[in-house]
Amino acid sequence: MTHVSQDASHLSRRTALAGLVGGAGAALAAGCSASNGTSAQGPAARPSVSATGSAGEATPGVMTLFKDPSFNFSGLLALGAAGFGGSEVGEVLTAVNKINKAGPSAQTYVDTFRKLGDQVSKAPEGSRPDRETKRLRALRAAQYYAQALFFVLGSDHPDSEEQLYKAGRGAWDRFCNLCDLAPVTANVPYGRTPMPVWFFRPDASGERRPTVILTNGSDGQNVDMWTYGVSAALERGWNALVYDGPGQGQLLFVDRVVFTPRWETVVTPLLDWLVARDDVDADRIALTGLSMAGNLAPRAAAFEKRIAALVAMPGCLEPWLGFPPEIRKVLTPSKAETNNIWNKDVVPGLSAADAATIKKRFEPFSVPAMLAARQGKVFTDFYTPATRVESLTITDVVGRITMPTLVLDYEYEQFYPGQPRRMFDKLTSPKDYVKLTAATGAQLHCSPMAPQQHCDIVFDWLQETLPGR
Repeated sequence: MTHVSQDASHLSRRTALAGLVGGAGAALAAGCSASNGTSAQGPAARPSVSATGSAGEATPGVMTLFKDPSFNFSGLLALGAAGFGGSEVGEVLTAVNKINKAGPSAQTYVDTFRKLGDQVSKAPEGSRPDRETKRLRALRAAQYYAQALFFVLGSDHPDSEEQLYKAGRGAWDRFCNLCDLAPVTANVPYGRTPMPVWFFRPDASGERRPTVILTNGSDGQNVDMWTYGVSAALERGWNALVYDGPGQGQLLFVDRVVFTPRWETVVTPLLDWLVARDDVDADRIALTGLSMAGNLAPRAAAFEKRIAALVAMPGCLEPWLGFPPEIRKVLTPSKAETNNIWNKDVVPGLSAADAATIKKRFEPFSVPAMLAARQGKVFTDFYTPATRVESLTITDVVGRITMPTLVLDYEYEQFYPGQPRRMFDKLTSPKDYVKLTAATGAQLHCSPMAPQQHCDIVFDWLQETLPGR
């Protein structure tokens, strides 16, 4: 995480915020992808693609696709997904070159990946693709739409966010329907808005199997769950459940339901649905949480004892600490004072890139913030989403976790540095800690270049912790 070197006490709130947000956009990320927003480099920038990065960059030791760390991190996630069929290396690198040639910006990034999603969704000219070709192309299209979706609020058409989400969701659903054994789909009750679920099985035998519930972060899409769990689970004979919880996917972009700090209220109905099935071994249900869900899943596990094993990827006690201190200082005990500071001292000094970053980071926590962003505006109520992020803190409940827990950490963790080890130290249950490193290209938040290594570690641990009977 990048910090301001000058003592913030000598800066006005506006100066501190405007300077930090623009210069350290990646530090604003509170989920698996890096920060959102138009690149500050401008149209004249033409960064070249190199095989390595320098230690002084925001993505040390990794392939440099873009000089902007937010675009680079997202591009690396797209490349990494190729190992599970979630992208094609040539398609991604060609898109990267197009963006760099046009001038990296939110607009060029969105346009390029949206067009690629459209292109891959269609059959190649002159061909008659079979079922498997259609299936794999749909999976890749879902990835490319997700890439575009992440930056759309910084583009010229932020009002297309829901439409772009639906394009990606449509590609995901086509992929699922074309699988040899299509996942069971259902709507699981959650308050007044049901959660869509996709239940993947290795075969149709009906055999009782261990099952993993895969929990996404604050800005991932279902295609990311394929890369970070579904494919690996099926290969090892496990069932896998994917779902959209509050603040995610359909519940956010369509139903307009934001994150809740009580994630056990999300996981409990999922468990109710699973244990009622004959093909689920109710004694071997694991829960994983990717990115910010490294906070959500442990929260649920602290209260839901039917979970047999837990994996936090990475461990995160306080998502609020994923925001720069100058952003956090805006929040005061008074809603009126907080919003007065926000609207008078902060918002007027935000550049377009800064504003886009702020919009993306807070939209899963406030429907008014999301709707304002879709109109190209910065939200006026900072207090409500900020207090909601702050309420996700689980420092005081981690000690209630009783099941075996694996905490992952990453060398050069950008967003929650130090938090995985803090979580591990607070756990009193049987526990393991693994740090993925640059020695094997698995550094950075969520190991974007090495999801296969990531899944190997997680499922080796799960199978050892929950052995077959």
